[in-house]
Amino acid sequence: MQAADFWDDQEAASRVSAEYSRLKRRLEEFEVLEGRFADLETTEELVREELAADTVDDDLLAELVSGVDAMERELQHGEEQRFFSGRFDEGGAIVTIHPGAGGTEAQDWAEMLFRMYLRWFERREFKVEVNEAQEGDEAGLKSATVTVEGENAYGLLQSEKGVHRLVRLSPYDSANRRHTSFASVEVSPVVSDDVEVEIADDDIRIDTYRSSGAGGQHVNKTSSAIRITHFPSGIVVSCQNERSQLQNKTVAMKMLKSKLVELEEQKRAEALAKERGEQMAVNFGSQIRSYVLHPYQMVKDLRTDHEVGNAQGVLDGDLDGFVHSYLVWRAGGAKPVKK
Repeated sequence: MQAADFWDDQEAASRVSAEYSRLKRRLEEFEVLEGRFADLETTEELVREELAADTVDDDLLAELVSGVDAMERELQHGEEQRFFSGRFDEGGAIVTIHPGAGGTEAQDWAEMLFRMYLRWFERREFKVEVNEAQEGDEAGLKSATVTVEGENAYGLLQSEKGVHRLVRLSPYDSANRRHTSFASVEVSPVVSDDVEVEIADDDIRIDTYRSSGAGGQHVNKTSSAIRITHFPSGIVVSCQNERSQLQNKTVAMKMLKSKLVELEEQKRAEALAKERGEQMAVNFGSQIRSYVLHPYQMVKDLRTDHEVGNAQGVLDGDLDGFVHSYLVWRAGGAKPVKK
């Protein structure tokens, strides 16, 4: 970065600067943990001395317990860093949510998932841009796509890829019966311009349509929204958030490139698993998690068996436990559990 010609290549310089900031932040976090650990050691020595003298200060003991709890949480967050060895793990991600069959019920569930992820992104201090969100006929969402930027966003979001199942008393059923709804979550990496992906003009169809949702000076008034269909893979992407058709097309092409890269990564992972004699069950069509709101409350991951009784807390964005347990499970190389 001290080289005289460092900024001659703006794109390369930006990547290096981002990497520098990431490593500097990681080092600073480690130094803070070292300082906290030293303080905890001192506090522990004082508590042991008081225990020996049978004069324990309750406030000092409470300080030690809370300090250890906080340290465990910090270490768990730091431990995640060693799980990210994939080509795109440290970068951003494109997340797409689709409701399953079931009309309004499934579309409402898709919107609940969309809200859950937005709250989790906020907790993680990720930068989020909504690329498209198509409203349901009566309620909920027909589809939603967001671009998420933040440290290890793609690596973390690998835990969410698959089918999510909801069991609840339906607010749309006059008889108030229990319903089961499904929604799928797709995750693909944000790839830089230097990653080459061949997309032939004959392999795609580009459609324009009017944006849905809240309108602005230009949104909804012209057919600026873009939908691109890639025939060889069957992938469909759309963008309606930008102000012009050209901007939406540019973003949609980046999204298509991202999904094609993810498809190749998935094929490579399946090939490696086959060589090792493993059966890959973690894909877009796999049911990965159940959210039960009736007759009891529980959210359970079907791969790791991690479960939480506070379902509402999870739906409010408390996903860290599920994400961490998935990363540990994946790093252990365990075979997917068949359900």
